[in-house]
Amino acid sequence: MTAPHDVPTAAELLVAVRDFLETDVLPAVNGRVRYHTRVAINVLGMVEREIHLGPAQAEQHAASLAALGMADDAELAAAVREGRLADDDVLVAVLEQAVRAKLEVANPGYLDQG
Repeated sequence: MTAPHDVPTAAELLVAVRDFLETDVLPAVNGRVRYHTRVAINVLGMVEREIHLGPAQAEQHAASLAALGMADDAELAAAVREGRLADDDVLVAVLEQAVRAKLEVANPGYLDQG
C-alpha cells in the first residue's frame, strides 16, 4: 500500500472486481457480453500480476541490460539489429528472461506448457 491511500489496495480492488466478474457476471451472460466479460477478467488478471511482479521484473531487466552495457530495450534492439552483440549465452539468457517476464504477466499458462 502506498501512502496516502488506505485499504483496500489497488491490487485488492482488482481481485474483488475480477472475482465479481468471474462468479456473478460470467455465469449470467451469453454471447458477445460473455466474451467481453472473459476478456475483462483476463485484463484484470494481467494488471494484477503486473502490480505484483512488475517492480522486481523491472529491476532484474535493468540489471540484465546493464550487464550487456545497454541503457534500455531500444539500445539493445539496435545493438542486436546492427550485429554489435555476440550471439552468446549471456544475450540469449537476457532475451529469454525478458520473454519469460512478459509471459508471467500476460499469460503464465503458456509457461506451464513447455
